[in-house]
Amino acid sequence: MAQQHLEPTDPLAGHVGITGDALAGYLRSQATEFLRALRQHRESGGASAAGAEDPVDAARALRRSVRRISSSLHTFRPLLDPDWSESLRPELAWLSGTLGMEHAYESRLERLLLALHRLSGAVFPTQSASAAVGTAGSPAAHPVPAPDRGNLTVGAAKAGALLDRQLTLARTRAHSTALQALGSSRFHAVADNIAVLASEVPLTKTAVTTDLHPMATAAQERLDDAVTALPLVTAGHPYNAEALIHGLSPDPSPHPQDAPWHQVRLLLRLHRYAREVLCGTNPPVELRLLTAGEALDRHRDASEAAAAAAAAARTPRIAPATAYALGVLHADQRHEVEAARFAFQQCWQKQAVST
Repeated sequence: MAQQHLEPTDPLAGHVGITGDALAGYLRSQATEFLRALRQHRESGGASAAGAEDPVDAARALRRSVRRISSSLHTFRPLLDPDWSESLRPELAWLSGTLGMEHAYESRLERLLLALHRLSGAVFPTQSASAAVGTAGSPAAHPVPAPDRGNLTVGAAKAGALLDRQLTLARTRAHSTALQALGSSRFHAVADNIAVLASEVPLTKTAVTTDLHPMATAAQERLDDAVTALPLVTAGHPYNAEALIHGLSPDPSPHPQDAPWHQVRLLLRLHRYAREVLCGTNPPVELRLLTAGEALDRHRDASEAAAAAAAAARTPRIAPATAYALGVLHADQRHEVEAARFAFQQCWQKQAVST
């Protein structure tokens, strides 16, 4: 059965006639947000202090503006100087990825420890000692429940300790990498480009008379096509037998089914940001987009957590009980992946029925 589009009508249809001037204004506003967040991050010194801006919030604001600038350069690239935009886009992707890794490892550890406690039936504290421990100058960590060793099985407790060591080390390295990046000449070149963008947007000569609507609609159509290619019917079943293929493979590469879903998540983001350009930075809330985005975020988080559990299970010379606990944890997170896919499918098909 052919898949239906998420959008029953074109939500951008009422914005025909908006031209490159709107794009320029949007890019200037995002560049200004970037510079404001950068100033806050520098004033905080990269560490929380009394009276200082929260460096976590500042780093998130940096990434938020970088993602929006990068997405706009992609969606509306025919209206921008090609040499400038094509050279800046990969630099923005590098910066966004570098700034996001520390938080990703932190969230992954929290998710896996919570899952271990849930799977073992343990009662855990609401805050751990490790939540207050971080590298010098690191953003404050979110509270991560510490394993209550008395309430966990031996295998689960050792699995939690192993994950804690591995992901905390990865988080520390990611923090150091981010600090080095923010002090590098590469970052300063990106910041200089964005500073110029705050006052002067390199539009093409025809941009001020070109309608943005076809390019924004194209972004929506790419999203629709990518979702149409997803196995939504398979995702609707409680157990996706195809998801078990390669499940015990020693290959540490990402799960073969996940990539198309990750791509849909990125395309959904491009569509949302294109709506912002046309509708303003505070467009009307589209519940369908919000729900779909949340499901895809859960899918990404569970997929990456499963991969981390599988990687930990490959640690040499671990006890069989530890490996077993990590295997159960991996299976649990793959079930979470399936649950997120099912939630997305329900959101998608429910909207299709309403058309």
